[in-house]
This record gives sequence, structure tokens and C-alpha cells, in this order.
Amino acid sequence: MKRSLIIILIVLVAAGAAGGFVWYRQSRDAAPRYKTEAVSRGELSSQIIATGTVNPVTIVQVGSQVSGTIQKLFADFNTVVKNGQVIAQIDPALFQARVDQARAELKNAQAAVEREKATLLDNQRTLQRYRTLLAQDLISQMEVDTSQTKVNQSQANLGAAQAQVETARANLTSAQTNLNYCTIRSPVNGIVISRNVDVGQTVAASLQAPTLFTIAQDLREMEIHTNVDEADIGRVRLDQAGRFTVDAFPGENFKGRVYQIRNAATTVQNVVTYDVVLEVKNPDLKLKPGMTANVAIIVEEKEDVLRVPNAALRFKPPSGGEQGKPEAKKPKGGPMVWLLGPDQKLKPTPVKTGINDGKFTEILSGPLREGDPVVVEASTNGEGRKSGSPPNQKSGNPARGFRL
Repeated sequence: MKRSLIIILIVLVAAGAAGGFVWYRQSRDAAPRYKTEAVSRGELSSQIIATGTVNPVTIVQVGSQVSGTIQKLFADFNTVVKNGQVIAQIDPALFQARVDQARAELKNAQAAVEREKATLLDNQRTLQRYRTLLAQDLISQMEVDTSQTKVNQSQANLGAAQAQVETARANLTSAQTNLNYCTIRSPVNGIVISRNVDVGQTVAASLQAPTLFTIAQDLREMEIHTNVDEADIGRVRLDQAGRFTVDAFPGENFKGRVYQIRNAATTVQNVVTYDVVLEVKNPDLKLKPGMTANVAIIVEEKEDVLRVPNAALRFKPPSGGEQGKPEAKKPKGGPMVWLLGPDQKLKPTPVKTGINDGKFTEILSGPLREGDPVVVEASTNGEGRKSGSPPNQKSGNPARGFRL
């Protein structure tokens, strides 16, 4: 019996020791640990991020003002063309026939004018003779008046015939113009970036001119149309520098300049944006029309400034533990960072901030010095969690097993 009591006591003591050890380990692991980063100096640039499309500065859509069948094509995709160069030909047979018809009508009208001139001249001579005879009392006044009426009628007919000549001449000009429209010429110097017709295709110019070619005037001068959010448009100014990348050259940064801020707003799903146009040089012709550009408009740039990681400004001490001590309580006020002292105690440090680039923030004033350790993250039980992030946020950590 005595031996059994001794065994039970030993088991109880061992269980108590094991429980105390587990409690000690849990208490120690529950103590917060802090990750710090040093205050540094470097460059900062405040940017507005937007996306846009690369386009030529001038795009000309070449169409047809007449209907007909495409007879010949003299340009294709990527063809370099000059102003006035023939790039397509519409079958001119019908239009040539109309020109010939209008020319014949003009000749007929001109012949009618000559006929009326001859009639007028004959009536004028007759009137002159009648006046001579009337002076000799050989004819009556009525015959003279009748002859005068014929002269007046001949003059009116001559005027009508001359008007018919002008009408015929205008019809000839219209027919000749339509015939000239059968020859499609490039209106500018540039390069063909789109061809929308083939030989034998019929184009119908009824309500609007169909587009045959699209010509970019100069691909060495490009522009990017970006959609800037209404919250950022107030910081955009003319001549601000911009940088952008395209998927075709992911490792290369291209430069641009803001040269137009358009006032027309675009609203899509209650999101208001404004079109900001960047001027871009393209001497190597790497940029092509239609490319998607990821643009960063440089609002402000500074060199050799004191800066802290943005995570340091977002950090908040976790509740409980050492954070409840007076030296770790956050004062009321503006931006704040937390310094970690040699005794592992947190010290709140108010600062005045400037620009930020999405990763670092400029420190304009405050007791911070280069190299000071600022807290960016608190961890418990060896698992890091940035302050302010959702507790169930996905990360790269391995999935945990079931908790017993």
C-alpha cells in the first residue's frame, strides 16, 4: 500500500513537471518578436500609375468617295508611301463613260449658243432694214415692233443657251472629278498599317466613305492615351516626365512627356477617369500601334532623402504583453514609427512624412537617424504577420495541419 502511494506521488510530480514545462514553453513562444529594418537614405519618386495604348500621333483613314470594284492595289501592309502616291485603282469604265457623255453635252450646248448667235445677228439686221424702210414710210410701225420682238427673243435664247453651256461644263467637271476619285492616292507621307480591301472587292460609298487603308503619318513620333483616376488627376501637370514599359520589351523602360490633359471624363462602372496623353519618341521603331503600356507619371523626384519602409508606418503593436507598458503606448497625432530598443521595448516616434513611391516614404522631420531600427512586423509563435494584414490572408507558408 505504501509502495503504491509512492508510485502515485512520483507520477503526479512528473505530470506536474511536464505541465509546467509546456506552460513555460507556450508563455515564452507567446511573447512577441519584432522584425526591424534600418532607416536609410536614397532616391524617391512619387508616381501615378496608369495603363494606356500606344498610338501614332496622326492616323489617316483613306477611303473612297465613289462606288466601284477595286481593279488594282499598289500598297500593302507596312508599305511606305508618299503624299500623292497612287495606292489603289477603282474600275473607271462607268465614270469614263459619264465624262464622255458630259463632254458631248457640253459641245451640244456650245453649238446651240452659236446657233442662237446667228439667229440674233439675222434678227438685228432685219430690224435695221425695217427701221430704214419705216423712215421712208414704206412699212408700218407694227412690222418694226415685230422685228424688235424677235431680236429680244433671240437675245433671251442666247442667254439661255449660254447658261446651258455653263451647266454642261459643271456636269463635265463633276464627272471628271468622280473619274479622278477612282484613283486612290495617299494624302500624307507615312506607312500603311492597315489594308481593308482586296482586288475584285466592291466598295459602296453611300452614306459614308468606306475605309480602304489606314496610314500612320510617322511612327517615329508616338503618343500614349492613359486613363488616370479622378483622385490622381489633380497632381498631373503638363511636361511632367513619364516612364512606361510594354510587354514586348519587359526589361526596357521607355520615356515620355505629358503634353495634353483632356477634360472629357470617362465613366465606367462608376469609376471616373481622364485621358492624359504622353508624347513618346520612337526612333528605333520598337513601339508599334496598339501596344499596351504600363505608365508611371513622375509627379515628384528627390535624391538623398531619409526614408523608411511603408510597412513601418503601417505597423501597430499587437495587444497584450509588453505592448501594454506605458513606453509602448501610441500617442495621439500624425504618422508614427516604432523603434526597438536594446531592451526589446517599443518606443513610439512621431515623424513628418513626405512623398512615397509605394515602398518607401520620405521623412521630412523627426528624431529618426540613418541606421535606426524601425519595426515593420510582429510575430508570435514563430509565425510572422505584418500589422494590419488580415489574419486569414494567403501567403507562401506551408498549410497548417489540423489542430488538436
